[in-house]
Amino acid sequence: MERAYRQNETNAPETELTSASSNASPIHTTDPTESIAAHRSTLKMDYLINKLNYINFQNGTIQVVMSHRRFERTLTAKARPLPCSDKRLECVWLEPEIIERLVDNYEFAAFYVDDGTTALMVEPLVIRMDAVGLEVELPERCWEIKNRREPRIVCDSVPVQVIQNSMLFQGVLVEFSTGSFLVDLEINPPQTFQCIDSAQPLNLIVYNGGDLIYSGDFKILKHDGGRQQRRFVLEPQAAPIHRYNPKSYRSKRLKLKPTPNIVFQHPLTRQTVNLKVLDISGSGISVVEGVGSSLLLPGMMLPNVELIFADSLTIRFKVQVLYRNLSECEGDACEIINGLAIIDMESNEHLKLLSLLHQADNKNAYINTRVEMDALWDFFFETGFIYPKKYAYIQANKEKIKETYWKLYTQNPTIARHFIYQNKGRILAHMAMVRLYDNAWLIHHHAARKRSMVRAGLTVLNQIGCFTYDSHRLYSMHMKYLMCYFRPENHFPNSVFGGFNRYAKDQNGCSIDEFAYCHIDGDSEVFEVLPPEWELTEGDGSDMQELGHWYQHYSGGLMLDCLDLDLHTFDSQDLIDEYQQHGFAKERITLALRKDGRLCGCIIIHRTNIGLNLSDLTNCVKVLITDSRHVDRSVIQNALRRIFRDYQLNGDMPVLMYPVEAVEKLNIPMEKKYCLWILNTRYSDKYFKFIDRMFRLAKK
Repeated sequence: MERAYRQNETNAPETELTSASSNASPIHTTDPTESIAAHRSTLKMDYLINKLNYINFQNGTIQVVMSHRRFERTLTAKARPLPCSDKRLECVWLEPEIIERLVDNYEFAAFYVDDGTTALMVEPLVIRMDAVGLEVELPERCWEIKNRREPRIVCDSVPVQVIQNSMLFQGVLVEFSTGSFLVDLEINPPQTFQCIDSAQPLNLIVYNGGDLIYSGDFKILKHDGGRQQRRFVLEPQAAPIHRYNPKSYRSKRLKLKPTPNIVFQHPLTRQTVNLKVLDISGSGISVVEGVGSSLLLPGMMLPNVELIFADSLTIRFKVQVLYRNLSECEGDACEIINGLAIIDMESNEHLKLLSLLHQADNKNAYINTRVEMDALWDFFFETGFIYPKKYAYIQANKEKIKETYWKLYTQNPTIARHFIYQNKGRILAHMAMVRLYDNAWLIHHHAARKRSMVRAGLTVLNQIGCFTYDSHRLYSMHMKYLMCYFRPENHFPNSVFGGFNRYAKDQNGCSIDEFAYCHIDGDSEVFEVLPPEWELTEGDGSDMQELGHWYQHYSGGLMLDCLDLDLHTFDSQDLIDEYQQHGFAKERITLALRKDGRLCGCIIIHRTNIGLNLSDLTNCVKVLITDSRHVDRSVIQNALRRIFRDYQLNGDMPVLMYPVEAVEKLNIPMEKKYCLWILNTRYSDKYFKFIDRMFRLAKK
């Protein structure tokens, strides 16, 4: 027995497992513990018996090493231990049909109990070994061998695909570690394994159902030479993943107390993993693993992760491993730091996370906190946000508006967010967002008390910026664009939003379009009939294409894509359904105004709850005049009066006309101008740089 062990110790290639195929022969190999890199200690029989019973309880296996009776070669085979209460142990072979052909030529040498990072090497006295199993008498002591390698975990035949030189092979993952994958591949004629070049890297892909959970490049370390089925040992060429374009401004990473953990089912081993979080932001986390127990690789998808705070608060999301770095070691204690990017999560789960992080960073900064409604209305009136002329509109609909705001500020609908800077229970600044279009959020209701206007006002503005950065990549948030209406004569929004547009000088990243704001006398019966050459009908795809050509020539900005006025989204229903699920109203009707079949304008009716925006810019009619040469003032007013009558629109509903140049040319009366500011969130780096500069100037 001692001779057999020493032979194994001097020849320590990777252990491979016996094939399940009846035509295959065992793979000859050596010590499964790679003991060259190991150090050993002794353990008593009681510990060994408990370990064997645990393996039986888990339906696990031990690895039995057998040596050839004539030649210096060994092999390993799997056996299931039966319940054990004393020094006598019985085991049955996992693949008895293969052992039956070998039992006459091989004799028992030792067995190993391997948990991936440590192994027990046992040299018992053999009582019986035959084609069914073996019976041994356990020794008083056994060797515990602690390996320096990563743990190897047996997988439940996880399906994989391997691609090399455009050839696709199907197989299963047998064993997994962060240092190597053990993979069984099969060929389907006319494929042959000669197509696989061992000197070249290959790509391995793992799916879970229809979801991709891992793909990466691998180096072939070795294989067993099988004909129809071949077993490969593959080494991952793990490199950091660059999922997004690098940016100068990133989410602020925080170290929280109490420190949360993440819990998830490993996508390859199906084991439950519990890891401590090192730091966290709204877009990602970093977690700590021990070197001897590492299970994560760059590129790996973790579709169902739970972030748990002291077993009380749980937040769920999907992440991808981006990097894996070895930290500085203290003595023999080394740690691996893994960076995980949040790929997607439900919007309300994301809200819980960001609310916590904003509070941890600034005790006075709140997202979607519950608000005492009387205090909120008092704030709006005291700050002058609701001025006398605006209140005249609000007063006529105040009960409906109160109901709308109760839903917005107490029910946390997915379509709305509000940001409040509050000190000692008193609201000092406020800003809100509402998802008004499929991929666009409207920023509105920015107000601050005079004594704290600059600092508190900029704080909520910065909150929205951070919220946007952490949200815009998540599909569930639908945040391709931010938009905002402001009056050009209002200093603060013109400095922030108008200032950034002037600073960016890039229509693909930020654009401003100016609208004329007015009202139409919808009760008038004058000029209701359009001349015969004119028609007003529902718009279709060709109208949207023509509108797009005109706008690209006239402005070249972001408005049409932002407002869902393109061929693919102008009749989308998804957001309307989401509004209705939360008890809110939303309707949009797109009409085309044509002369002799030629598009001269588009009119969009946008109806939501009264007061969703207190300037009622979410409840309005937009007029886009595409050909001011063939249209006149009477036709526009005629068309609007007809629309107000046919669609039973409230006469107080505002009308926004674009472009202002055409409105002035047609001499249509306007009450004021509104600028529509739109930011493509992919260009957030420039925006944060600009806001940072404003913060620095405000602090001086």
